Amino acid sequence: MKSLLTAVLLLSLVTITLGDEPSSAESLIGYNEHRTNLTGGRHANVITNRAMIVKADGTERKLIGSDLLNEVGAWTQFAGWSPDGNTAVVLRAWESAENAQWEELHKTFRFTPEGWLVDSYLIDVATGKAVNLTGVERISFYNSGVFFWPNDPTKLGFTALINGASKPYRMDRDGRNKTDLMKNSSGFAYGFSSSPDGSRISYHENYQVYLADADGSNRIHVQTGHPFVFVPTWSPDGKWLLFVSGEHYNCHPHIVRADGTGLQKLADRGGYRGVMEFLDVPDYHGGSSDVPVWSTDGGSIFYTAKVGNNVELFRVTLDGQSEQLTKSEEGTLHYHPKPSPDGKSIAYGSKRNGVRNLFVMRLLDRNEHALTDVAVGQAAMHAHWQPLKGVGSDR
Repeated sequence: MKSLLTAVLLLSLVTITLGDEPSSAESLIGYNEHRTNLTGGRHANVITNRAMIVKADGTERKLIGSDLLNEVGAWTQFAGWSPDGNTAVVLRAWESAENAQWEELHKTFRFTPEGWLVDSYLIDVATGKAVNLTGVERISFYNSGVFFWPNDPTKLGFTALINGASKPYRMDRDGRNKTDLMKNSSGFAYGFSSSPDGSRISYHENYQVYLADADGSNRIHVQTGHPFVFVPTWSPDGKWLLFVSGEHYNCHPHIVRADGTGLQKLADRGGYRGVMEFLDVPDYHGGSSDVPVWSTDGGSIFYTAKVGNNVELFRVTLDGQSEQLTKSEEGTLHYHPKPSPDGKSIAYGSKRNGVRNLFVMRLLDRNEHALTDVAVGQAAMHAHWQPLKGVGSDR
């Protein structure tokens, strides 16, 4: 009897311990909602974009950053989390109606200080307090892509538009000492991120991928032989870099080692252009880029590819073994996969019956539930999982 009682107590302790482990099911997910069918072109719909948060089970949906919508022509976009999950990164944008009309007429962007103002805010989720760090010692009227520098709580990274060129910057946690990390180049850079240990950076400039030290020195051009190389991201262990490479609208998941060598094509997207149209009215920009992402453990990659008339969700291992995760009704389009911090689930968008909503799939059994339920003429996109509480990193 004594041994049986001991075993029961031990089992209870194990159950309590497992129950106390952080779980993505308890996390929040940040995302965006907007209208898709308003007359007036791109701008009329884009200005309806709102940063939202919702529980991972689809409950308690709410607007975040409402105080930033204090001006006609302003909108917000959810852009990320702090490593501890307490702070949301929210982009606040404004464009004048006059500039938007010019862009619609000429079918291209026109970025000017008079026509645009874009900043990235940090919002305390508990209190709602918003801080505009890109506006401190301002260097640009267009600032985006803020992220918390890995392994250095005193620094943030972001991208700023300078003299018509987008460039990677680093700044102090209070927004001061903004430092250009691409001083010797005038190209247009995007897709800026840091390695998990914070020692190196990557970005694409004029659709070519580069690696450099954290201060921008010792820059290396990743040689692919392709004219279009887009949005590099680091593997969780920092050993690999993932991007799409090929021709524009015909590019596929590739990886290289952290030193830029060992190029491998992992999968083919089957004719998928890699762009998800996010409006139901004509859009001169052509939609939102849909790029592959790392699994939480770094052992595989999630991507989307064309299957017949559908765009389905796939997973591929680093040795090129691919599996199709979704098999959907005719005309379904999946987009923007994002794995949960615990690696057990994946969030993604799916356009079904003409409506773009977000879903979460449990990878173990492919069980799916809806995260959002927006109506015709609206869309939900760009899911961002809140990092697990107590873990301290979202990378």
